[in-house]
Amino acid sequence: MNLKPILVRLQNAIGRDDLIDQMVLISVPETPFSAQAQSAKSINLIVGYNSSPNSHTALDIALLIAHQTRLATKAQVTVQVVYVIEENQRSHRGDVLQREKFVSQHVAEQNPSQYSTGFSLIEFDTSVTTQPKMQDNAAGSQEILVDKFAQAECILRQASCLAAEWKSSFKAHLRFGCIAKELRKVVKLEAANLLLLGCNSVNHPIVQQLGSNFPCSVLGIPNFVNEKCV
Repeated sequence: MNLKPILVRLQNAIGRDDLIDQMVLISVPETPFSAQAQSAKSINLIVGYNSSPNSHTALDIALLIAHQTRLATKAQVTVQVVYVIEENQRSHRGDVLQREKFVSQHVAEQNPSQYSTGFSLIEFDTSVTTQPKMQDNAAGSQEILVDKFAQAECILRQASCLAAEWKSSFKAHLRFGCIAKELRKVVKLEAANLLLLGCNSVNHPIVQQLGSNFPCSVLGIPNFVNEKCV
């Protein structure tokens, strides 16, 4: 995806002329084939989101980019947020839960490692099968896991409400595992054109973990956002 017109429109909207230098974390050159294909398909913007102020800023920027792109190109632009419950937060989930079922009007695929919605209420039902000696630990672990899902629902709903204010096409993903790996998976799955993160340095651990051969360009948030918060 050609970043220059996107960032020029963004600069004009907020009255800055230095966003290209500040925001581009990973730049993937656009090939003639990808440029031609882009004109015939929808545009997908992915946002790494965890409800932090910086990730909220990244989502704000993505929604503004989507709005500007729709006006400029008439293309269908979808903003998708990805919230990852990291592996070490799952409380030995593999030892405790034998079955998980997530119910939604827009379930993309029934895979316990991921959940996508367009966005409707996330409902979940957990069934536990344990050995007798594991029952006490299982009950505690299940309670922790249910709390994580409740927190995830609140976070994704917050993002959904913001997207609704922009009247933007929206999709949410709940994933489990390593943040960088899960972001890469969603980017590939959705054939994403751009990933936005709530960080402002190529030295950020997540950016470093994405690697240099990432499938699409990556934008961070401008430095002046943090300067205003000081």
